[in-house]
Amino acid sequence: MTPFLKKILGINWMLVLLMYALLIFGVFMIESAARHLPVSAEALKQHGSAGAFYANQQKNWILIGSVVFFATALVDYRWIRWLGVPFYLTSMILLAVAIQVDDPVHRLHFGPISFQPVQLGISSGIVMIACLLQDLPKLHRSLGHPIVRIAVIGIIATPPFFMKMIMGDMGGALVWGPVVVVAMLVGGIPFRYLAFIGMIGVGAVPWLYFIFLPMVSDRGTERIDLWLRMNQGKEVDITGDAYAPHYVSMAVGKSGWKGIGWNATGDRSLHDKRFIPWATAHNDFIFAVIAEELGFRGSLLLIIAITALLIVCLIIGYYARDDCGRMLCCLVVALFFAHSFENIGMCVLLMPITGIPLPLVSYSGTFVVICMFLLGLVQSVWIHRSDRPGLPVVD
Repeated sequence: MTPFLKKILGINWMLVLLMYALLIFGVFMIESAARHLPVSAEALKQHGSAGAFYANQQKNWILIGSVVFFATALVDYRWIRWLGVPFYLTSMILLAVAIQVDDPVHRLHFGPISFQPVQLGISSGIVMIACLLQDLPKLHRSLGHPIVRIAVIGIIATPPFFMKMIMGDMGGALVWGPVVVVAMLVGGIPFRYLAFIGMIGVGAVPWLYFIFLPMVSDRGTERIDLWLRMNQGKEVDITGDAYAPHYVSMAVGKSGWKGIGWNATGDRSLHDKRFIPWATAHNDFIFAVIAEELGFRGSLLLIIAITALLIVCLIIGYYARDDCGRMLCCLVVALFFAHSFENIGMCVLLMPITGIPLPLVSYSGTFVVICMFLLGLVQSVWIHRSDRPGLPVVD
């Protein structure tokens, strides 16, 4: 049996099944969620509706992501990790360029292709952290000291975090929190260090909220203050700043067990009447559309599928042959969990409103490909967990 065939047969098909189940479900829901978006007359004639057009665009991104996923999965992640430094430096340059671009979402355009480099920063950071925490101690024993590990994690995470804050992408910046915490836990940082960092972090919250956050994002403090007032039952203006959180949470709350049906129209649908912010219903607020149309049972099945995907990734990390593979799996889980928790949480007033997509489900070309790339790394960890069946690899 050839090595390539062994890799094909060694694929974790449960990971593939769950990933594509979420992707297909996302295409299904994007067709309904994107129905109000403007499209050209030619696209409308060809696809029949705006939702079908955007669903087809998502299919194209999934095809690109599939190539990326299987290519990444079949290449040993020990070789991919050597791309960590150039990948990270390139993403930082692109982020710096994107800050200067006059675009609401800071997209870069290369000919007919446009993408958001925001997601490249965290994906490249995950690869860098996983590689350096394993390889640096091999250069010298002192580089494995907890303080050095903490410094490495902080140095890698800080630039993309602040760049995203400057862009006004508070949701994308906050995702680094769970990733950094998991990196420290899996990286073997002693509890006394973690406790000290935790106390410093708690003490820095007022400074970050009252001084730093208003400097980089005017809307950030307003959204948090609005979220606190709504959860305290105080009066808010549902025709102004509280419009989105009020109607999004209402759409989820009134859905019932079955929901009102996919692509439903009429007075029962808040989405059809455009009370759910129609410009971002297919991206940031897609869970509200899912909850309203498919009800509690549809929402529950979605959460179960996401949870199952994360559990499979953790199991793969458990069987990883080295610390790098284990770290990659755990950081991917942290990223997916943070995105899912924030996206779903802001639709039920558990979290303040931030612009952050639901992994594999929301319409987001660049992010879908990045998610599939990261899951490809996890798949590579599984495929290459041992050189021979039953025998551990000595790295």
